[in-house]
Amino acid sequence: MQAVQLVAQRVLESRTIEDPSDPGPGEITVKLQAVGICGSDLHWYLDGGVGHTRAIYPIILGHEPVGIVVATGPGVISHKTGQRVSIEPSITCGHCEYCLASRPNNCVHSVFMGGIHHPGFYREYATVPARNADLVPEEFSLEQAALIEPAAVLSHVMELCTIPLGATVAVLGCGPIGLLAITFARLAGASRVIALDRVPHRLAMAAKAGATETASTIEAVLDATGGRGADITLDAAGCPETIQLAIDCTRPSGQFVLIGLPSETKFCIDIHTAMMKELRIQTIKRSNHRGAHAIELLRANRIPDFFITHRFPLEKTPDAFEVLANYRDNVGKVLIEM
Repeated sequence: MQAVQLVAQRVLESRTIEDPSDPGPGEITVKLQAVGICGSDLHWYLDGGVGHTRAIYPIILGHEPVGIVVATGPGVISHKTGQRVSIEPSITCGHCEYCLASRPNNCVHSVFMGGIHHPGFYREYATVPARNADLVPEEFSLEQAALIEPAAVLSHVMELCTIPLGATVAVLGCGPIGLLAITFARLAGASRVIALDRVPHRLAMAAKAGATETASTIEAVLDATGGRGADITLDAAGCPETIQLAIDCTRPSGQFVLIGLPSETKFCIDIHTAMMKELRIQTIKRSNHRGAHAIELLRANRIPDFFITHRFPLEKTPDAFEVLANYRDNVGKVLIEM
């Protein structure tokens, strides 16, 4: 089958690889239809790794897949051939203390499909545990189905972040995750969402997603709140500069949620300002298997898909990454289609 592999920093190549094995007990084989490009995929591409985890080439990236079940293994009764599924990319054990506490995102035995430990989904077929495949409602468009995994990440963010009715929320970074953060903040009851980004077309998308104000500097947040700051700041950019901005623009006793992944592993921030404000600082890890929650919100048409702006065939994946890396053509979210 065909696949696209990251073979060196900023080098993606289309290659022929072995077909996946037949599904074993509890497994299904899926023919991929589309895979979204995530910000962490860009980290692998541009930085040669994510955080402390460095690349071991070649790697098959891609962890936001939707596809059709083409085979089921022994004992699988939850899925049938022909059904469309969204795949949760983290394979977890189900029996460690974190899985049993409903925190499978911290499973000590987890294997992530889309990094150095297991191939991701920029390929034609994949065999995966059936328990990792959420059934997609028949009425969903391909775009809606492709948003299940990233929307699940924001569903998990909302588990960790309380947004009171009428709150003011600042969102830093208006890429796809930032746009979803705006949507979820409004769904949770925020009366004002102030979106910050340096890319003009992303600010236009932020306004369409529900931001009440858009700007490129922290002063907009402070001016809009009379110097008080936002109740909650959601950092979807995850770079040292925005982490510091989040600390600076969040009000005393407020909450700062770091969603984006920093490229740097060590950097300086003014932690004393955070301590003087007694900020609650929350990080997040993956989606905590919240695909079913995301599906229900998408089914209710509460999550828009307008920001999916580009589609590329599998063999054009290198072009897709370059468009994203350079913010070209008013790009929002990109899908790789098989």
